[in-house]
Amino acid sequence: MKGGRKLDPEERILWGKVAKSTRAIPGRMKEILEFEKQEEERLAAEEAAQKAAREALKPKPPPRLITQVVEPQAPAPTYRPPVQHHPLEKPVKKKLAKGRLPIEARLDLHGLYQDEAHDLLLDFLLRAHERGLRHVLVITGKGSSMGSEGALRRAVPLWFSKAEFRFLISSYEWAARHHGGEGAMYVRLARSRTGGGLE
Repeated sequence: MKGGRKLDPEERILWGKVAKSTRAIPGRMKEILEFEKQEEERLAAEEAAQKAAREALKPKPPPRLITQVVEPQAPAPTYRPPVQHHPLEKPVKKKLAKGRLPIEARLDLHGLYQDEAHDLLLDFLLRAHERGLRHVLVITGKGSSMGSEGALRRAVPLWFSKAEFRFLISSYEWAARHHGGEGAMYVRLARSRTGGGLE
């Protein structure tokens, strides 16, 4: 069995069949078994090599790209300082109190519920602003801490800081005693492009 040319695959198969159907010559059985073992190992190695070659020829999937999702950031809000109404200047308040500066319109909110008073006051100030009026009187009433008039006295200055009122008003101040004192307010309206009287 040693030396000589190597058998091709068909010859090996044929030799295997012949070897199984014959009886070995005494003393040669060991060589036959060794040959069969080598053939099995060779076939297993060939099969593994063919499998590796097939795997190598398979197209490889593209590498997975790990991307980090970046959430778009909202632009930082621009800071706008809150509109603060300054009190009327003392000379202006004195002129209003003494009648040297006319109060061009007045609104009395006595006896109204807050929602009614809010809507009426907003309408009044809008119309006054559109007409170009500058100084008006808003009467809330002093009331008591338990009454609705006291609630209006507290509520109106808070309303003035809300968006719907802010652009209408330049400043405000509690009125002089004869105009209602702390139950009324002088309100200076912001300047308007139009002019005229309040209906």
